[in-house]
Amino acid sequence: MHAAKLKPGVYRGILLIDTLNKIELPFNFNVEYVGKKPIIIIKNATEKITVTEIKIKKDSVFFKMPVFDTEFRAKIIGDDWQGVWINNYRTEKRLIPFKADYENGLRFISVPGKANPYFEGKWETTFSPGTKDSSKAIGIFHHLEQTDFIHGTFLTETGDYRFLEGIKKGNEIYLSCFDGSHAFLFIGKYTNEKIKGMFYSGMHWKEEWVATKNESFKLRDANEITFVKNRGEKLNFTFENLENKKISITDERYKNKPLIIQVMGSWCPNCMDESAYLAEVYKKYKTKGLEIIALAFEKTSDFEKAKKQVTRFKTKLNIEYEVLITQLSGKQKASETLSVLNEISSFPTTIFLNKNHEIVKIHTGFSGPATGKEYEIFKENTEVLINHLIKE
Repeated sequence: MHAAKLKPGVYRGILLIDTLNKIELPFNFNVEYVGKKPIIIIKNATEKITVTEIKIKKDSVFFKMPVFDTEFRAKIIGDDWQGVWINNYRTEKRLIPFKADYENGLRFISVPGKANPYFEGKWETTFSPGTKDSSKAIGIFHHLEQTDFIHGTFLTETGDYRFLEGIKKGNEIYLSCFDGSHAFLFIGKYTNEKIKGMFYSGMHWKEEWVATKNESFKLRDANEITFVKNRGEKLNFTFENLENKKISITDERYKNKPLIIQVMGSWCPNCMDESAYLAEVYKKYKTKGLEIIALAFEKTSDFEKAKKQVTRFKTKLNIEYEVLITQLSGKQKASETLSVLNEISSFPTTIFLNKNHEIVKIHTGFSGPATGKEYEIFKENTEVLINHLIKE
């Protein structure tokens, strides 16, 4: 039996995230060919994710997401696909039913026309309102060319929800994102000057959200959430790099140089966005003396397994600075490792040190390219600070 061939063109992918209530998370992708090799391009708003690790065996297709440790296994049935998405980070609810319909370019099954873009702008948002898990966010929604097609995201104090894409349908809003780690679906209804709805993250999490239009609402300052407990205390750590060599912040290589410490994980989409940015920053400023060290807090304490995943992450993003394997997981362990700080409340957290390795700034979370203006402000402020630390 000859192996099936992936038909080039546009597909509508669907993850069945609630089998009981038949709730579907849609996303779009294209199949294209480079020579005889197929590639898959997943789209979320302006983001394009190119998948190249594809295997076709008989009537089935297997492909791994770039950067993140997740994969698809599907049977090709005519022009369509049917199978599962497997999230290897999870121990429970790690398999989600998946199907893909050929030649369906609609994300949500509706054909928006020109309309009054009343979701446009900035929305003060509360997730899990009235509960102990309640948290604040800023919803940013933009109608494309005054139509019912919407791009957007949510800014939080620990990062953004990356590239969301969807539609306005009557007085309802539908947004989704699939990037290989995030599988997000937002549904909301606008009544009495409020949006009320549900947020789903894969099969494992859902919560209510409510939002009101508020152009002036602000979150806590990302530079004030994490701080040094006792002024003047310095960071000190030693971990192995990807070549199994012990690297310390006190090594000769880093002496008398401004230093950025990135607290991250290869599983973290916001860390991916920040790493892509810092990779460019390092190329630009390394000859001027700037150094960067990333501390990887992976989902496993197994060094070799962590090393394999971090190496993949580093290669995909062209990172030239050191990424160290901590063999620790979670915010609590990160807080214990960097005990001179009050806490690590988010991945990523970014610590800026001067040439004497005194902490001058700590930034919690990351507002990535999906946030537009916020991302540009962050980049501008960061490079002003870097130039100042280099010249000091």
